[in-house]
Amino acid sequence: MLSKVQTQRAWIFVIPVVLLVAFNALVPLMTVVNYSVQETFGDNLFFWHGVGWFQDVLHSERFHAALGRQLLFTFTILLIEIPLGVIIALAMPRRGLWVPVCLVLMALPLLIPWNVVGSMWNIFTLPDIGMMGYTINSLGIDYNMTQQPFAAWFTIILMDVWHWTSLVVLLTYAGLISIPDAYYQAAAIDGAKPWAVFRHIQLPKLKRVLTIAILLRFMDSFMIYTEPFVMTGGGPGNTTTLLSIDLVKMALGQFDLGPAAAMSLIYFLITLLLSWVFYTVMTRHDAK
Repeated sequence: MLSKVQTQRAWIFVIPVVLLVAFNALVPLMTVVNYSVQETFGDNLFFWHGVGWFQDVLHSERFHAALGRQLLFTFTILLIEIPLGVIIALAMPRRGLWVPVCLVLMALPLLIPWNVVGSMWNIFTLPDIGMMGYTINSLGIDYNMTQQPFAAWFTIILMDVWHWTSLVVLLTYAGLISIPDAYYQAAAIDGAKPWAVFRHIQLPKLKRVLTIAILLRFMDSFMIYTEPFVMTGGGPGNTTTLLSIDLVKMALGQFDLGPAAAMSLIYFLITLLLSWVFYTVMTRHDAK
């Protein structure tokens, strides 16, 4: 048997990776912090500005509007994708030749790069040449995501559901197949209905898996940028200008590095705070 001292030697191989990742994360973070407390007028001259940029961002109606749109998008995504992913996972076969087929089909959307997904759906939903856009308009429904705010929102939500529900499905399916058959056999002997099996056996066993799925989908949807930017560019107007898109516009479009740096730090802290709240609420019962 290996001693405790011997088993700790594994950290020797992990420490270089940890240091490299920490360095790669720390340098950009400190650069952002540096910009967030300074003002520049060009020629690489910087002046101390303190917390002024943070105050400007927190009191900005533009920031509040972008944050509201981001929260609306994220919570809409969670309300759709989590239940839908669980339903699809429950309907998938547990044994037989169809299992690998279903798993491959579920994994395909996750393999497509984000910018390609945005381009695909942009072309797919064009009212004149896109299959979806042309079909909807041919049915007598006026649909144009480049001009109609509701159509733009509907499209980016539908795109995200198509792209990322598979992640919830695969995680849930992995949790379902890990449940021992003895639980189902006992439920069958007691004459339990399908809903009772789901409520008292499957759902409790899926709690940790669903916690991971919700956290992953929350963090990813809260930081989404590429797909909606490629599809709508934040339009029409500012209708789909989510927090990430507004941040990039401020940093690169307007080149307001100070406010953009302050906004990115606030964005980062909001993401951490909401992720912590999600995790705390969902694991509170386990702590008790």
